[in-house]
Amino acid sequence: MNFTERSYRQHHRQEDLVHFQMVVEETDLDIGVRKERFSTQLVEWVEETIRACRGPLEDYVRRDPGFLKALTPYPVLSDAPLIVQTMAEAGRLAGVGPMASVAGAVAEWVGRAIGKRSRDVIVENGGDIYMRTSRIRKVGVFAGDSPLTNRVAIEIRPDQTPLGICTSSGKVGHSLSFGKADAVVVLSPSVALADAVATACGNLIQTVDDLERTLEFASKITGVTGVLLIKDDRLAVQGSVKLIPMNI
Repeated sequence: MNFTERSYRQHHRQEDLVHFQMVVEETDLDIGVRKERFSTQLVEWVEETIRACRGPLEDYVRRDPGFLKALTPYPVLSDAPLIVQTMAEAGRLAGVGPMASVAGAVAEWVGRAIGKRSRDVIVENGGDIYMRTSRIRKVGVFAGDSPLTNRVAIEIRPDQTPLGICTSSGKVGHSLSFGKADAVVVLSPSVALADAVATACGNLIQTVDDLERTLEFASKITGVTGVLLIKDDRLAVQGSVKLIPMNI
């Protein structure tokens, strides 16, 4: 696997949707929409939407640079834009810095906007997914060198969406993690929260002995609906997570 080329994206792409990639500065999104909704005009509009999402966040970071570097919950200014407030609250609930939720927050912001134009939409940002769907879908789980990698998928039902499906790993990708989990997947209606909790859970896992206490930690966070943990050849799951074989 070439992680730098984000080949893991094959695990969430759907045959009935048109997927396209959109890169705006550091933001690199893989976006799926209904085929009849896809057009060059939509692509141009999505680029404008991403810039509209990034703008307030970039402006805020210039005013409050501590927000960018904090590794623990960080109080934001009273006039902070909504996306900043959302990230700060996700970090507070998960016990991590607000930037641990940035990929999920952007995915949700852009996904909700696209959702006004396409009934089915998937926005993936560095392994963090916003999904709204009218049919049952599956999202494959990539877990690096674990023997469980590419073996299982999570089934997502329409009534679970809009939903955040966020992944953290201590071995795959460039995101900061203090743990050694092969994969942590967290489900929540708030993509920012799922992203932050996935980071927090990943930080807790050094060995397979940490799986149980990590599930207990995640289960106490309001808004988390499901958790999947993979370390070596062990898998732990809790909440509304339906696992199916990858080849189905």
